[in-house]
Amino acid sequence: MGFIRYLAKKAAFLVLTLLIALYLTVVIANFGGYVDDLLKGQARFDAVRGCTQNPACSDLPPEQRNATINGDYESIIEARGLNQPFIIKSVRFTWDLLNLRLGRASVLRNVELSDDVGLIILERLPRTIFLFTTASLASAAIGIWLGLRMARKALSLLDRGLTVASITTTVVPPWVFGILFILVFAFGLDWFPSGGMVGVPAKTDPIENLLDIMYHMSLPMLSLVLSSFGAWAYTTRNLVLQIMDEDYVYAARARGLPEKTVLRRYVLRAASPPTVTSLALTVIASWQGAIITETVFGWPGLGRLFFEAIGSLDAPVVIGLTAIYAYLLVVTVFLLDLVYGLLDPRVKALRRG
Repeated sequence: MGFIRYLAKKAAFLVLTLLIALYLTVVIANFGGYVDDLLKGQARFDAVRGCTQNPACSDLPPEQRNATINGDYESIIEARGLNQPFIIKSVRFTWDLLNLRLGRASVLRNVELSDDVGLIILERLPRTIFLFTTASLASAAIGIWLGLRMARKALSLLDRGLTVASITTTVVPPWVFGILFILVFAFGLDWFPSGGMVGVPAKTDPIENLLDIMYHMSLPMLSLVLSSFGAWAYTTRNLVLQIMDEDYVYAARARGLPEKTVLRRYVLRAASPPTVTSLALTVIASWQGAIITETVFGWPGLGRLFFEAIGSLDAPVVIGLTAIYAYLLVVTVFLLDLVYGLLDPRVKALRRG
């Protein structure tokens, strides 16, 4: 019963956090109603242009023409929900987001010309997952493996060299590596394409198309891995060294256990909760893509969608992207809290207490 009560409190807290985050997202993304004023101006422009391009409307007397334009304008305003007070709209939109009703985009469309925000996001999401999640997992695997080797040979030449390399690569954003790789490997050596996701014309065979996508993602993936593996390596090294200095590790060694057994049974298990947390949050964050990196490589993922939505003042798309990330983050935090009890018995004891 204590554990169920703990989970209920945790879930209630996360739902409240999600509600506040979504409402603030709606308010901030709309600049307190400023974007609505811009959209109303755009609606007026569309109504006037529609009448001008329609001979049946443009040939009407001025009074009737203005009445037609005003009627079209009111129809557009009502269809977009711009005729309601901002407070009411923000509360209604927040409730819709809680139910994953993401609304309609104002400007952007998917390849099928649908303005449904959910469909627009679903079209871009697999591309971002394929690139960024793969790169995140690869950098985590490389970084954790190097971090363990650095910890086992602390203060050696290998440790010092990898520490310098880890810090140096971490402080450089991936898009900087991306620009450098494009200049060298795309324009200079002509080994890889400079951007895009597929070649022109696109491959019709599924296997050839997949290989073409992997070929185009080589440079952006290399940029992401090179920029992020160092953080994993340095963090893992310091974490393992800290745990190896604990009393229970010394006690295990005093009992004559082999070093590999001590490392696997006592050190790695104690280091697994923060490592799993970092990995889960990194994977979830990767689903949002990276605005600059995707723009540099012309990768049509969620990061570039964010850039396009901000540039076109498409508030529903910005809000929808942020809401999806908030949902993923809340669910991840809740699941991590469940996993902690399996990885660390001390957390389970605290829950029961």
